[in-house]
Amino acid sequence: MSEPRRLSIGIRDSTFGDDCVVAECVNVYEATFGDRCFVGPFVEVQNDVVCGTNVRIQSHTLVCEGMRIGDDVFIGHGVMTANSRYPQAGAAEWACEPPVVGDRVSIGSNATILPGVTIGDDAVIGSGAVVSRDVAAGTIVVGTNRVLEKPERA
Repeated sequence: MSEPRRLSIGIRDSTFGDDCVVAECVNVYEATFGDRCFVGPFVEVQNDVVCGTNVRIQSHTLVCEGMRIGDDVFIGHGVMTANSRYPQAGAAEWACEPPVVGDRVSIGSNATILPGVTIGDDAVIGSGAVVSRDVAAGTIVVGTNRVLEKPERA
């Protein structure tokens, strides 16, 4: 038996705006963050992710490669994102279809955001929701893409 190659936790080749906070025990690779962002413990932010300003990512969340996240976004605990519709172990090439999250979006704990989905500005994704198709701006989604009435805006 041989020893495995070990990958260390930490932040690699990423940039952060002013007043950002990153907890210990994170993996952040080649990502970009605007001002006043927060990354909680046990979060993984993969390559080529771009976060706007005032983004809060709670613990135990996976932000997949290539995602774009707007300004003033809240991502709850244990949110999972995916960027490949047909993943294959050991595949040399794969189609990366990262989700896109608009401005002022709230994503509840344990939600799952599937590949290629765009979540419009001011949308709310309920805890435990599975988002498998685009979400219009200002929409509330619960369950599996069950859309509630659009809230009245002042």
